Amino acid sequence: MTNDELAYVLINPYTIFKSRTGGVIVRLFTRTSLELVAARMFAPSRELVEQYAEIVVSPKDPQDRKIQELLRQYILDQYSPDPKTGQRRRAMMLVFRGEDAVKKVRQAVGNIQQDKGPAGESIRDTYGDFIVGPDKQVKYFEPAVLASPTPDEAEIKLKLWAKYSEKDGGYLDNVITYPKTANVEETLVLLKPDNFQFPSSRPGNIVDLLSRTGLYIISINVHHMSIAEAKQFYGPVRDVLRDKLRGISGQRSRAALEKEFGFGLNPEIEKQLGELIGPPHADFQFNNIIQFMTGRNPSQSAPSTEADPGAEKIVALVYQGPDAVSKIRNVLGPTDPRKAAPGTIRRELGHDIMVNAAHASDSTENAKREMGILRIKDDRLRPLVEDFYKCKL
Repeated sequence: MTNDELAYVLINPYTIFKSRTGGVIVRLFTRTSLELVAARMFAPSRELVEQYAEIVVSPKDPQDRKIQELLRQYILDQYSPDPKTGQRRRAMMLVFRGEDAVKKVRQAVGNIQQDKGPAGESIRDTYGDFIVGPDKQVKYFEPAVLASPTPDEAEIKLKLWAKYSEKDGGYLDNVITYPKTANVEETLVLLKPDNFQFPSSRPGNIVDLLSRTGLYIISINVHHMSIAEAKQFYGPVRDVLRDKLRGISGQRSRAALEKEFGFGLNPEIEKQLGELIGPPHADFQFNNIIQFMTGRNPSQSAPSTEADPGAEKIVALVYQGPDAVSKIRNVLGPTDPRKAAPGTIRRELGHDIMVNAAHASDSTENAKREMGILRIKDDRLRPLVEDFYKCKL
């Protein structure tokens, strides 16, 4: 690919804290049309912050040098652990790949200007602030997100963050402080493949809708589910389908045979037909789920390839907070979008029982099981950076 590049966006701790993450993601997906290839949460150490701040000022950056100095100080102040409590702050890194990726991302992000152009034209127009008083002194500065101005600098900074990816990033289960009486839970959300068929606002809209729960994102990954993972992940669904479809299969088989032969069949035959047709019907539907989530037909795939990454993309997020499981499922809505309440994710974005925008764990136990299957704690950022730039960090 000509000018194939990696570009990153760091969503600032304050932007995340104010639940603006979904809006930022919408802009990036719809304004760049680039492929999201990695995502990772960070709780940066002082060491990482200082190294990043040191290289953020660049003669190649079109931003005024004074603005760059403001950015450097902002990083030191807002990305470092809280000086009073030592608590680390959450930042989210998104990595995009494609032709002229750095330029496209930077255009979507926008530059920082005291005299802004049309409101909402860029991410920083919408979510950033740069307020200067009558004395020409900066009163308030919030750049919303951070991104590199050139491919060379994107490489330098990606290598830095990837180097600290395992130490300072990943599954941030010890970052948020809660009241002792809070029923703190963690739950898994999957943005399904139907959200990534083409660049759209859907992924960001889902994150935005989930933000109404008041929960915290503590992990995010881009994943290509293998057939083996999908079979294990959805394994409990197979038995449910067999129970559910036994009666439906019997009714449909009876109706089809009565129409074909022109005479009626008794309920006992319908039951026998259900016992006969139900299991293969359930297996067929189960295979459809596997194919939808992986992009590969399990019945046409060799057993030796079942562990290979699938062709479809999902984004896995872990939310943490009081009563996380029920809060997420209430916003998500029932499995069948037709039965979901207005304003829920599945009512707004779902198509049918399978193509229904997102998955959410139904219990803390299942959340733990599902996270284990998808290896949520694995570092996928560093291998990506090392492979793309042919280096060892």
